[in-house]
Amino acid sequence: MAHRPRTEMIAETRAKLLAAGRKAFGTVGYAEASMDDFTAEAGLTRGALYHHFGGKQGLLEAVIAEIDAEMTVRLDAVSARSATPWQGFVDECVAYLEMALEPEIQRIVHRDGPAVLGDPNKWPNQSGCIAALKRSLDRFLRDGIIEEVDSEAAARLINGASLHAAQWIANSDNPEATSAKAISAFRALLEGLRVGVAAEAPQ
Repeated sequence: MAHRPRTEMIAETRAKLLAAGRKAFGTVGYAEASMDDFTAEAGLTRGALYHHFGGKQGLLEAVIAEIDAEMTVRLDAVSARSATPWQGFVDECVAYLEMALEPEIQRIVHRDGPAVLGDPNKWPNQSGCIAALKRSLDRFLRDGIIEEVDSEAAARLINGASLHAAQWIANSDNPEATSAKAISAFRALLEGLRVGVAAEAPQ
């Protein structure tokens, strides 16, 4: 039997640890997740965990990165289904908040993530999120869809509001009710950017 390539074996080990860690973090939470339990479930040792991720916190970072990548794919699909680019932008922002109701995302990304890794605004993925928002806003500015505004400032404000709202939902005693309030307010904030909307508001 031919030996498997080392790169393939490394990838398989990482995938096993990620899957076991994600399951543990999603079911019992980061604090209660035992490194021995999820390494044993993966058929590996603590040494493998430390080698690939540096420890439990590094594994959490990797699990969040994996979930974040999956969320991005889902959000891209949401915007692609919308009738117009602006509607796609709004639908994508709203869908992000709705995901805060999903148990795995709620616990790992919005509860344990900030508690263990600190302010999400400083996570590595945020620069990419802000850049993507800015590209969309620049397009809306060129097309005359939104009022004149600094696109980077607006992107940072929208990103910050999204993060805060998602954490508010995830940590609420009544996530469903909080989600409804947050989404309604967020839609109003986004609509305020559109050309003519402010002028149409009742005096």
